[in-house]
Amino acid sequence: MSTLFLADADPASAAEVLQAGDIPRIRRLVLLSSHGPEYEENYPPETWFWLAIEHAVRNSGIPATIIRPSAVMGAMLAGTYPATGFGWRETIETAGTVWEPYGAAGCYPFIHEEDLAAVAAAGLLGDEYTGMVLEAVGLPVSTGDRVACLAAALGREIDLVALTEAEARQRWRTQGWPDSAVDVTLYALQEYAARTAELTQWTLDQRPSVAAIIGRPPRTFQDWVADNLDEFR
Repeated sequence: MSTLFLADADPASAAEVLQAGDIPRIRRLVLLSSHGPEYEENYPPETWFWLAIEHAVRNSGIPATIIRPSAVMGAMLAGTYPATGFGWRETIETAGTVWEPYGAAGCYPFIHEEDLAAVAAAGLLGDEYTGMVLEAVGLPVSTGDRVACLAAALGREIDLVALTEAEARQRWRTQGWPDSAVDVTLYALQEYAARTAELTQWTLDQRPSVAAIIGRPPRTFQDWVADNLDEFR
């Protein structure tokens, strides 16, 4: 074994796993972390999740690249946390409607899963990014633009109904999301809506950029919809 791609790690066991078995033979490691673990530094270490995993990787002695991605577009179909739009497929089909907090104004960054895979491959196949934290973050996309894109591709109207925060909390709790995920999602949707220009520029200023890493322009939400339109028919 010479390379390792570490995803969906458990902070409680990451350090132990990285010292076990054939791990010492690994000469290159790529960790799929999450966007924003630096915010965990403001809280006690016993509360860390992604930051704890990143620390375990750094302390392992294995040359590593850490990837901090934004949400992937494909999570609309698989679901990872509320802001992805998981559930839209069903409500578009049955009611021609999407219910979301803040309505069209909600905003969140998304990266195409193929682009994220290409970033990971770049880290695994060479040493250029070893020792770096790669911000694999897509540009912010508003809820309104995402719904409009789906409606145009489907050739029919999709209503977008704005939920209050209380309504969104109740809806997401019913779907099984924990309060912690709901809190982070509501905060992020508001932050990206209020600071879209600033956070768009932050994404464009990242070096190396996603485009530079993968050697082509990142794929757009329109590209993703075109590839997955049958899922919404």
